[in-house]
Amino acid sequence: MYSNKTVSYTVSNEVATITMNRPQVKNAINLHMHEELYAAFHAAEQDDQVKVIVLTGKDGSFSSGADLKSIPLDQMSSFDHGTYLEQTYNPLILLIDRMEKPTVAYLNGTAVGAGLSLALACDFRVGDPDAKLALSFLKIGLIPDAGASYFLPRLVGLGKALELSLGSSITAEEALRIGLINQLGDPTSFIESLKNVSQPAYSLMKKNMKTGFQQSLEDVLHMEVLGQRESGKSPHHQQAIRTFIKGH
Repeated sequence: MYSNKTVSYTVSNEVATITMNRPQVKNAINLHMHEELYAAFHAAEQDDQVKVIVLTGKDGSFSSGADLKSIPLDQMSSFDHGTYLEQTYNPLILLIDRMEKPTVAYLNGTAVGAGLSLALACDFRVGDPDAKLALSFLKIGLIPDAGASYFLPRLVGLGKALELSLGSSITAEEALRIGLINQLGDPTSFIESLKNVSQPAYSLMKKNMKTGFQQSLEDVLHMEVLGQRESGKSPHHQQAIRTFIKGH
């Protein structure tokens, strides 16, 4: 276990838990947290003992989004939001998205703005029944970022994504109904089930499904050929087949 100023990172029973740790500001994301989140995800990616990665927040909040108060008011007119994205959120979102291990965002409370965007980049989202979710960018004259424009329409459809981006808060129950999150309640049993997913089959499946949004059917069929060829040679597949045959 290590704990830095803004993020704590623990590994237990093959699960890496990354906890945003600025409870005094509902885990708002500042520059230092970006650096520590990136380091934590990279550590989990490199650790062969880690099978599942969980992102959550400290003390009843997931994340209230970007820490706008960290930008001095006298610099607001010259502050380049685009450059900040390129240097902070974009590398982090790309790192989360490329993870070959299953990633789970446990929305243990408020998930707003870029905080919700981080959750969207994960493979799965589990919400506390009392969690509130919102994309509030337009309310301060900005557009959804940190990958929200990419992930949200793919999860809930374009029309609903545009509606959510107007900024109204929704409950975790409503998020479940529209497919924004996968489950409600304690994520423990779901996380445990993910520890048993086959590799490299899982990572290849994830890659194929994501690519399928941009590629032709013919291209995806070819990717399935290549992926199945690689999966078929894996030790996990060989052992699973032996177990299946012995059981029948």
